[in-house]
Amino acid sequence: MNYNKVAILVLGVALFVTSCKKEKVFDVNAPDVLVTNRDTLIDPSDDFFSYANGGWFKKNPIPDSERSNGIFRTIGDTINSQIRQICEKSASENADKGTNKQKIGDFYASGMDTITINKQGINPLKNELAKIDAIKDIPSLVNSIAYLHTIGANPAFGFYVGQDDKISEKYALFFSQGGLGMGNRDYYFNTDKETVTIRAEYVKHLEAMSKLMGNDVSSAKSNAQVIMKLETELANNSRKLEALRDPIKNYNKMSLTEFKSVTPNIAWDKMLSIMNIKKADTVIVGQPEFYKALDKTIKSYSINDWKTYLKWDLVNSYASYLSNDFEKQNFYFYSTVMSGVKEQKPRWKRVVEQTDGSLGELIGQVYVDEYLPKGTKEKLLEIGNNIRDVYAERIKKLDWMSPETKKKALHKLSKIVMKVGYPDKWKDMSSVSISRDAYCANVISVNKWSYNDMSNKFGKAVDRTEWGMYPQTYNAYYSPSNNEICVPACNIIVPGFEGRMPDDAILYGIIGGSTFGHEITHGFDDQGSQYDEKGNLNNWWTSDDLKKFKEKTKAIVAQYSKYEALPGKFVNGDATQGENIADLGGVVMGYEAFKKTNQFKENKKIAGLTPNQRFFLAYGYAWMVNIKPESLGQQLITDVHAPAKYRINGVLSNIDEFYKTFNIKKGGKMFIPVKDRIVIW
Repeated sequence: MNYNKVAILVLGVALFVTSCKKEKVFDVNAPDVLVTNRDTLIDPSDDFFSYANGGWFKKNPIPDSERSNGIFRTIGDTINSQIRQICEKSASENADKGTNKQKIGDFYASGMDTITINKQGINPLKNELAKIDAIKDIPSLVNSIAYLHTIGANPAFGFYVGQDDKISEKYALFFSQGGLGMGNRDYYFNTDKETVTIRAEYVKHLEAMSKLMGNDVSSAKSNAQVIMKLETELANNSRKLEALRDPIKNYNKMSLTEFKSVTPNIAWDKMLSIMNIKKADTVIVGQPEFYKALDKTIKSYSINDWKTYLKWDLVNSYASYLSNDFEKQNFYFYSTVMSGVKEQKPRWKRVVEQTDGSLGELIGQVYVDEYLPKGTKEKLLEIGNNIRDVYAERIKKLDWMSPETKKKALHKLSKIVMKVGYPDKWKDMSSVSISRDAYCANVISVNKWSYNDMSNKFGKAVDRTEWGMYPQTYNAYYSPSNNEICVPACNIIVPGFEGRMPDDAILYGIIGGSTFGHEITHGFDDQGSQYDEKGNLNNWWTSDDLKKFKEKTKAIVAQYSKYEALPGKFVNGDATQGENIADLGGVVMGYEAFKKTNQFKENKKIAGLTPNQRFFLAYGYAWMVNIKPESLGQQLITDVHAPAKYRINGVLSNIDEFYKTFNIKKGGKMFIPVKDRIVIW
């Protein structure tokens, strides 16, 4: 899956469609989550996020095994329980070798077999570690780096095969910055107390992992210093999170000959052959300065130093699937230190999530047959098309856009493909071999298949029917290169509405606004707006309209940059602007579509709430997420999404109808003067 090019956009969205042929009538007397979730001691003028969800937060503290609690975890638990049933049933059926159920069952069983896993220790990586030990010079070093990329590790840099941003009908080779154990460059340089502590703990973690790999105390300390120094050098030449949002500056196409001249110490011809890439003549380099520096680093560090780093990267990639000592140490740093999670999830849940992550394509087929309510696709498309219709109406009425640009915007909107529910064609995983007694080896096997599935695309026609998510994934995305949105089937669950259809205020407050409206708006955010209707990076704006659009995006950057999420730590308005634009556009479109429903027109109360109140509370419910401070700090550094609180308060403070509905007046913390409220789409 192309994580760099596909905007994978986390949703707080769902829809319940009854499995009965006849829909059940909404019961106005049933307990209503929009009412019970509220904390009425909080003034909605000051903090609508806490007003809408504070009651639920008080009753449901964040478990020690979780980084957050809210609608995502609630729905995730439902999905995990369903997938667990699929896994356990498959494991008990003794299915024929090579069948989907055999693979699902044996993968799950191997992950639950902790006795075998603990006996094996680090042995599942023995062959790969031996290959690293065999490195003797720079040519064998870069070849080893290439090989590690094919088995699921990502040392030194990032690489993927994806659609060419300017020629969306062709696949291209993309090279990006990477190779950092802490993921983001800022962890290596920020000087705030929390980051300094994480950095110190990271060195201790490197030492601990080195000891587990069989090194003595002195060698472990030395290894940790080498890895930290090398990664810091890579980080020093990496772009910041917000800089990675500019598709033009991160599109640097060059011939393979030019690329080799930038990196003379790296034999790309041989590396690409090892990486299953044949007949490459051009590459797209996201950050050329990173590769110039990497080329020097390849030569300036000793072969032994590089071996130390590569062994660490390999073990770090697979620590969760090794013996208990490796898994516990990996959990301590990445979950406890970085995210504030104090205890691991139950073993079954961890293995279920990994089985789904590895074999989701196979599990999805069972999920669709056994758990997907009838009519899901049809209902999703109905709502999606309604949102697209009001989007067209809004574009036609924009007072800041010229007729020329409106025509092109409407054309792009009309060409957006909606993939909903589940794919019509499943990927062929018949070549994947799964064994009941080899958990780590099973993960490696799937990673090899996934890599080859990606690399084999190079040189072939682009398959625009391919899905980037599983139907049981509670998520959605917009792909600029395909000009498409994808809404998987499991976005059908609304906690509190099991067995009955939610009213339209909830459907349009959640799935209308937070899903379809949000995803469609990504086609017109700071990044998506640079791609045309065919998915090509191509300016379709007049210069005057583009200037006006950028003025509006600057305003939303300024608004969110003022939000202090933690003491002294603010939302990164630049990095999060695309999501903030999509959130704002989504709510606007969801509300406009809701206004066309009978519920809105009849204006009758449900559970004591007006249709408008229900709509905005439903949007608040879509982002009902309470997060630990450590995880919030991590999100501020690494995530292009603003914290849930500001995805609600930031958006609604720009919506005139919200002010009228909840009587928001001057003096409230959410109040923004009418002239300063942001309207983009």
